[in-house]
Amino acid sequence: MGITGLKRVVITGLGPVTPIGMGAAAYAEAQRAGKNGIGPITHFDPADTASKIAGEVKGSLDEFIDPREARKLDRYVQLALVAAELAAKDSGLTAEELSGERVGTVIGSGIGGIKTFEDQSAVLHERGAGRISPMFIPMMIANMATGHVAMKFGARGPSSTVVTACASGTGAIGDAARYIQLDLADVMIAGGTEAAVTRIAVGGFSNMKALSTRNDSPETASRPFSASRDGFVLGEGAGIVILEEYEKARARGATIYAEIVGYGTSADAYHITMPAPEGRGAQVAMRMALNTAGVNPEQVGYINAHGTSTHFNDLHETQGIKHVFGDHAKKLAVSSTKSMTGHLLGAAGAIEAIAVAQALRDGILPPTINLTDPDPELDLDYIPEGAREKQVEYVLSNSFAFGGQNAALLFKRV
Repeated sequence: MGITGLKRVVITGLGPVTPIGMGAAAYAEAQRAGKNGIGPITHFDPADTASKIAGEVKGSLDEFIDPREARKLDRYVQLALVAAELAAKDSGLTAEELSGERVGTVIGSGIGGIKTFEDQSAVLHERGAGRISPMFIPMMIANMATGHVAMKFGARGPSSTVVTACASGTGAIGDAARYIQLDLADVMIAGGTEAAVTRIAVGGFSNMKALSTRNDSPETASRPFSASRDGFVLGEGAGIVILEEYEKARARGATIYAEIVGYGTSADAYHITMPAPEGRGAQVAMRMALNTAGVNPEQVGYINAHGTSTHFNDLHETQGIKHVFGDHAKKLAVSSTKSMTGHLLGAAGAIEAIAVAQALRDGILPPTINLTDPDPELDLDYIPEGAREKQVEYVLSNSFAFGGQNAALLFKRV
């Protein structure tokens, strides 16, 4: 049974800033073309890191942010501000409608301002504590994307920041939806942002043996569910969505991409980096998302998988899906858009929620690219042949994180 008496929540604005495209139209087109967003790292010289490739956001942000102001903001905040502006414009809401006490903000980030931390650590060691920037703390802390976006729009309603590593973006959207469901807000600006393509982050993930070192072929390095995968590819970007209460959105004639009907979150309580066997924690989140919506597993037609391109994630997520969906698992379409974008950490679930909303609206499911040699242990329908035209009614989006934190969102076609 679903939870009754709650307001309905719909998505009316999309703001993707990703390695394969910026803005809703460009992002949708890139997914359907199976575009690769991975290439050699340009943000720093990766000579001493094992992994030398990443999914970087292309182009300048100067069109959206004054370069003088940008110097006061870590890149993860800059990306969030751009994504929020794109989402707001896409929603058709006026500046007045995006401000006030009934408009809130929830934005997740797994790491926050790590480039600022890296830069100011160098200042500390080279020039001493007296030369650390007075903007160091306000640029670095993980809630500053939420804070700056709220200030940009004058959104004075419910506000918080989700920091659950790679589940942050999904958790932020799920938490934001709750505020509307409980009639504590009419509009929420929600999503995730990350800018961790930095020397210290790439070095750290590389030394964990988590990243792909397919440096001579970046376009094929992110290969979820493939037998030859050798780790994930780090990405950067942001995804912001505008959530609205359904009746108010319909009354103003808004474009409605999808409805958020279920949300689940759980902990593996197992290991700091390895998912629980059989995806036990992931199963809890998926079932919770279904149960809060009152939706049967057989009603779900597509899953946007966490699908990182690591052995244990791909294996345990597949096993978890089989446990939750039973015989229906073999009838499900499942794909990982990380095959195109790389893994955006705290922003991953947010750009994947946007991909889901577009898939539901347009009836086109994004593919898993680079799946030329499927892992024989993994036997679901991962859409390897290219984007698929198929209209589905319900879609699940999964995000799992270091620390064993899981989040799942269930979307419905409107």
